Amino acid sequence: MTELMRTRVPWRTIGWGGAVALLAIPFVAMRFTSDVNWSASDFISAGAMFAIIGGAFELAVRASSSRAYRAGAALALLGVLLTTWANLAVGIVGSEHNPANLWFFGALLVGVVGSCIARFRANGMSVAAFATAISLWLAFGIAWTSPTDEPFVSHGVEFAGTSVFALMFLGSAALFRRSALNIAPQQ
Repeated sequence: MTELMRTRVPWRTIGWGGAVALLAIPFVAMRFTSDVNWSASDFISAGAMFAIIGGAFELAVRASSSRAYRAGAALALLGVLLTTWANLAVGIVGSEHNPANLWFFGALLVGVVGSCIARFRANGMSVAAFATAISLWLAFGIAWTSPTDEPFVSHGVEFAGTSVFALMFLGSAALFRRSALNIAPQQ
């Protein structure tokens, strides 16, 4: 086994094992309380999200040896996972059934398309992550002006949640930028 393989295997095991552990939590909790009630489709959806995010991170690790690039990818993927999970579970504005929440998926799509256009190069990834952050705040602005299905939920709480997700993408943009500056040839 090569030195490179020995250093990667524990992290891969921890990462994929963590995803399995996260899926096991609601499974075990359902045995002890009726407050947690996941259906088979909930487990399949969560498993698919973990597989997509984990697979994307595996590709990011192979795409660059830069720690800043990998950290930027990890932070962006965590932002995608948490934004998607929150939006599907409870909704970012109003309930999960509020159609205005579709704007947040559009904001994530901005990042995916931007990343593809950038061909996953650090400089372009920085722009894509920044655009995603701005798009999340724009999505909140549009959703905030739309009718709500939960009038007693504070827009301040919804804005704070949106800002947490957007700040993850801003951090990711900074990390990708740092990676791009380290890769750039010296003049």
